[in-house]
Amino acid sequence: MAKNSTGVAIIGGGLAGLALADHLQRSGVDCQVFEARDRLGGRVESANCLGATFDLGPAWFWSIQPRMLKLCQRLRLPVFEQHSAGDLLFEDAERRVHRGAGYASMEGSLRIEGGASALINALARGLPQERLHLGTPVREVVANGQITLADRSLWQAERIVLAVPPRIAAELHFEPALDPRQRQLLTDIPTWMAGHAKLVAVYDEPFWRTDGLSGDAMSRSGPLMELHDASPQSGQPGALFGFYGVPAQVRRDHRDELIQASLAQLGRLYGVQAERPVQTFLRDWALESEIATQADHQPPPNHPVYGLPQELNGLWDGRLLFAASEMAPRNGGFMEGALEQAEAVAQQLLRTH
Repeated sequence: MAKNSTGVAIIGGGLAGLALADHLQRSGVDCQVFEARDRLGGRVESANCLGATFDLGPAWFWSIQPRMLKLCQRLRLPVFEQHSAGDLLFEDAERRVHRGAGYASMEGSLRIEGGASALINALARGLPQERLHLGTPVREVVANGQITLADRSLWQAERIVLAVPPRIAAELHFEPALDPRQRQLLTDIPTWMAGHAKLVAVYDEPFWRTDGLSGDAMSRSGPLMELHDASPQSGQPGALFGFYGVPAQVRRDHRDELIQASLAQLGRLYGVQAERPVQTFLRDWALESEIATQADHQPPPNHPVYGLPQELNGLWDGRLLFAASEMAPRNGGFMEGALEQAEAVAQQLLRTH
């Protein structure tokens, strides 16, 4: 069977994979991006409603994360601070709502106007479209640089970069096979936020702000445990989002009931108007097979210590590399981590190009 060829085959079209392709493209290195899903972005995904864009995955970054700031500036993407003015709410285990309790946990964080997907779209526009292969799962990677796609077509690459969550990478067929210790190292790395689900409720306006509320709320009764204002910078339309504190299996089996319980909770917190959003979006990342494995259904209690295990460095004489955010030693799991690891892998590739 005839093979196509490339300098670098990047498996995964999320933020890390696209950022790596951007580095290589600007340095004149031939690369191809293979993405299993029919869209780019990985865990970065947004939904549109009433002319605005709302993040279903990560939304925040911080001013101390220089790569995100620099990339947004280069791509001319406006950023703004997370809305935090107003009182916070706390719902106790008996569903009693207390006003003015707690603190604005995300005060000072930054968001991208148009959602985090604006970053994905801008990176993709800067790449030759013929190098972006959507709906193209990779099934096998070989030490000689060959990759086999789901349709059995073959590509030959000088280097292969896995820009997918480590646990997803572990499910690939490797030839020769990774040794048990190497595979276990991959499966031991939790995919950050992969076990979580996020609800976004969109309204004509952010009416809670008029009531002197910030939109921030914490709850011990649920089903949403942490809530924030998700409105765009203009404040029109309004939106709230929350993270669930319900196990993945329950979310999967009772999706409709969960949404109704969430709307009732929004009503308890913000008033009856909150029970009637224009539209709701629920993205359950634990049910996305290209993102999460069964092991991710139970999220880690704290942010893990991430970084590339030494035993996975330099595999196959340096022909196999890892670019997922979870491999970044300083900002692992975050969007900044995706850029950090993409930068590190790009530097490594360019040194040997």
